[in-house]
Amino acid sequence: MSTPPFLTLPDCARAERLVTARGEFAALRAEPAGPLRGSALLVPGFTGSKEDFIALLEPLVAAGYRVTAVDQRGQYETGGPDDDAAYAVDALGADVRALTEVLAQDGPLHLLGHSFGGQVVREAVLAAAAEGPLPWRSLTLMATGPGPIDPAEAARTKLLLDVLPVMTLEEIWQVMRQMDESSGEPKPVLEPAVAKFLHRRWVANVPRALAVTGGHLVAAPDRVDELAAVTAGALPVLVLSGERDYAWPVPEQSGMAERLGARRVVVADAGHSPNAEQPAATARALAAFWA
Repeated sequence: MSTPPFLTLPDCARAERLVTARGEFAALRAEPAGPLRGSALLVPGFTGSKEDFIALLEPLVAAGYRVTAVDQRGQYETGGPDDDAAYAVDALGADVRALTEVLAQDGPLHLLGHSFGGQVVREAVLAAAAEGPLPWRSLTLMATGPGPIDPAEAARTKLLLDVLPVMTLEEIWQVMRQMDESSGEPKPVLEPAVAKFLHRRWVANVPRALAVTGGHLVAAPDRVDELAAVTAGALPVLVLSGERDYAWPVPEQSGMAERLGARRVVVADAGHSPNAEQPAATARALAAFWA
């Protein structure tokens, strides 16, 4: 899961709930005081939340962009029903389109999806293309891949899927902590507030959402060629990643960029979450692409 480097909102940002035709979504919204260059919608990944983008808010606002980061349905403060259909990737893509309708009052949005969120925004774009002109200004796929996650990560995700029916999220959290402690691998020292937040966010997930979205990740179809067909000449695409990634190998992400005819950026000294690990460099890359 992504770990935000801090939790205190910058002065330019606020927490609110966005009301859409598909329900309410918890969001962090940040807006520049000066001239507006554009607006962006940021969609988090599996077990993530809007806070994964907290370190991007201030530098993107400084570059002139209004930014909205959301919790997807079933995540943290958005919540959702105990219903498989609500968390299918096409339903989550429909949520992104509903959010876009609310947020695009000043013109098309720049759309970004991180990790699993990248496959959700891909679904949104494909569905929108079947109906007419695309309502976005650009598309960024961050630390995401064309199909299923790496086999080693898929094996870990399958372990989670196996225990979700028989354990509570609190019980699973305690087991994950024990596994981390016994692994012998060095772990970063977290601020107490961030550590408490990670625990609070985990147990706030809707278990059914974890089951359905985790199941998607281990068996996701490759829809890159479909995406290339609808974005070519219609929507600029950026594929951005760190220089290492446990979920989708970096060469696989580069290959996806080639198939899409997309701009490619690799953020130095970053892993699966360049938004949290190297936010300044990531924000510079995003602002340069959006401009």
